[in-house]
Amino acid sequence: MSAKSDTPPASDEFDLEAEFRRSNVQEVLDKLDRELIGLQSVKQRIREIAALLLVDRARRQLGLETGAPTLHMSFTGNPGTGKTTVAMRMADILKNLGYVRQGHLVSVTRDDLVGQYIGHTAPKTREVIKKALGGVLFIDEAYYLYKPENERDYGQEAIEILLQVMENQRDDLVVILAGYADRMETFFRSNPGFRSRIAHHLDFPDYSQGELFQIAELMVAHQQYKLSPGAITALKEYIPLRMKQEHFANARSMRNAIDRAKLRQANRLFEKRATKLTRTDLMTIEAEDIRQSRIFAEPDKKRG
Repeated sequence: MSAKSDTPPASDEFDLEAEFRRSNVQEVLDKLDRELIGLQSVKQRIREIAALLLVDRARRQLGLETGAPTLHMSFTGNPGTGKTTVAMRMADILKNLGYVRQGHLVSVTRDDLVGQYIGHTAPKTREVIKKALGGVLFIDEAYYLYKPENERDYGQEAIEILLQVMENQRDDLVVILAGYADRMETFFRSNPGFRSRIAHHLDFPDYSQGELFQIAELMVAHQQYKLSPGAITALKEYIPLRMKQEHFANARSMRNAIDRAKLRQANRLFEKRATKLTRTDLMTIEAEDIRQSRIFAEPDKKRG
């Protein structure tokens, strides 16, 4: 599809900087930097997409014929690497630049799209698409839509509807497919229609030990807690041990670790309930709140 202005442009100049400021895209990019540690390659790609959309907007306003940009995306990476957060900020950018009407994010999995009996899948899929129109549809673990080993599976029906919508309503809906990199590659090989409609492939790497510690610190501060010096040491020892365990999920695992430390802190304070508590007491996570994790007791066992 091509877009061309019906009337000649009033000027042959476009103030890209003024438009950038007016769009508040920089605020969204700054928010993404605050929300997510690391992921520099992902953040750079988001900035490049924003730049592409700004320049496309300038071209259209100056009467230059241009094709509507294809904005469907694929996010690949392990759990807890920030895929959903980046999708939310991408929706904000698309809304600010006028490429979607509402800028909301609808996050779904196979169960939200695929029915269990004949005639159930199409209405379920269309209802999800209806909710997502004007924004971004984020399909997590998208490869589960395709189950060729099951002849009675209805995922293919959802795929066909999605492919049609991605082509015919791409000016009102952006679809982001997400999941593990190897499984997504297999999915695309089996469903070339999806690959041909995806313009942007973003890979989300695992976080390093240092980045995971920074993420945990941000989570603690955001919840108005603080780590004692001993707790800092304990957490730095905890992280590499947790990374070796099964079901490690990057930032998600850090959030769970902090939640459990808060639980232990609460129990510790409750045991001293005869003593009046200070604000510092209520805020401080101590080393023992972290070291009580069974990971320290049995580091060689594969436990979550």
